[in-house]
Amino acid sequence: MVDITSIIMEATADLNQRIAERVLDLRAAQGLSLDALASKSGVSRSMISLIERGESSPTAMVLEKLAAGLGVTLASLFDAPAAAAQAPSGPVARRDDQPQWQDPASGYLRRNVSPPGVPQPMQIVEVHFPPGRRVAFETGVRDMRVHQQVWVLEGAIDITVGVERHRLREGDCLAMQLDRPTMFHNPTRKPARYAVVIASETPLRR
Repeated sequence: MVDITSIIMEATADLNQRIAERVLDLRAAQGLSLDALASKSGVSRSMISLIERGESSPTAMVLEKLAAGLGVTLASLFDAPAAAAQAPSGPVARRDDQPQWQDPASGYLRRNVSPPGVPQPMQIVEVHFPPGRRVAFETGVRDMRVHQQVWVLEGAIDITVGVERHRLREGDCLAMQLDRPTMFHNPTRKPARYAVVIASETPLRR
């Protein structure tokens, strides 16, 4: 019998290594020291160092802060490092090749759906959110304007953007801009599943 939990944990470990290389690549490409990125992101120098060495399993909140400090979206931190990204890739992302990552704090599972390396200003992510859990993103104003739409496929989810709270049920879609602290909460006893479409007004750095 296949152990789904073990498969997810192994995939998450592999993706944490990819995140480590990706953060290091982005920081080096921008000529940022550890101290400079710590100052821009609000993530401690020691934590960034641990992440870049693949010795930490960062939470979604920490990764969101790093993404904002690096001027990219959270989804782009799961892209392949620069060296691997140079390999030819087509316009189709097969289901088995789409990277999955589980937040160690909330347990929510996210999957990057969009084909990697395609020069388009939007990305699609699918999220499975466990019952009763929540995750907060503290990042406010960014260097680039990022738009996001959340479309609920199953269950219900509460999304608080700044001081505004929205209860979304199956089929509902919320349009928002990532310029204020945001919190996602599943208030029910059933898992929720939703799609996130992210677009920036400037090309994403890859």
